[in-house]
Amino acid sequence: TWRKNVKPCDIEGEINSAAPGKLRVVSVSEVSRVFHPNFSAKWRRYLYIFPLNDQENEKQCCENEKEVESFSFARNCNEPSNKCVESSSSENVENLIIGNNKEFEAPNKPTCFSVCRVNQLLRHLEGKLLSYKMFARDTKASRNIGPPTECFMYHARAAEARIPCSVHEEGRKVMCVELVANRFLRKMVRVLVATSIREAAAGAEEDALLKLMEATCRRATAPPAPPDGLCLVDVGYTDFNPKNCLIP
Repeated sequence: TWRKNVKPCDIEGEINSAAPGKLRVVSVSEVSRVFHPNFSAKWRRYLYIFPLNDQENEKQCCENEKEVESFSFARNCNEPSNKCVESSSSENVENLIIGNNKEFEAPNKPTCFSVCRVNQLLRHLEGKLLSYKMFARDTKASRNIGPPTECFMYHARAAEARIPCSVHEEGRKVMCVELVANRFLRKMVRVLVATSIREAAAGAEEDALLKLMEATCRRATAPPAPPDGLCLVDVGYTDFNPKNCLIP
């Protein structure tokens, strides 16, 4: 609002009193008229939470056909997946991402991946310009003419964690993917997550995601991951500080 009789403290008080204990204002500040909440932002932080199996090598069943389709592999992968060992454990962290559908049980389509391998793939994106043409979906045809729109990736990491869950006493085991960039396009985060999982399961080289940027067809990247695990964590209007990342 541009009403001069409304102060930041008034806005903070009204929001905090609307749902005590559930909703809380972090900060309220005055800005100039040229400020725009979208275009003035210098970076965005997204977190994608992907559920994992609690037991190694146990198949994770997909709940619906859409999820199966989202993580189907677009190309044949004949080489075995590389096993990556976490520094904190001597065991391999591998989790199946395809259910019991016979269509996906062919030997040339790997169905397990290592969380630390996903992390290695994503880290190669840090400090790089990403083209929206390969890692975005459903953009208008007119947007694909001319030089590609690019974004700068500040931070891209993956790690295993546990979140509170009523079914699991120790919490549900998940893979968290943190992506921070100056801008994102619709479905871009979910495409990056799905593609990194696919490449990790296929045993691709660590620079596989960078090589995909040079492709000319979007089918080279995976379909977007389900929207259920996507979270917009925060938006920054000052320079990005890598010390404030969730996954170091």
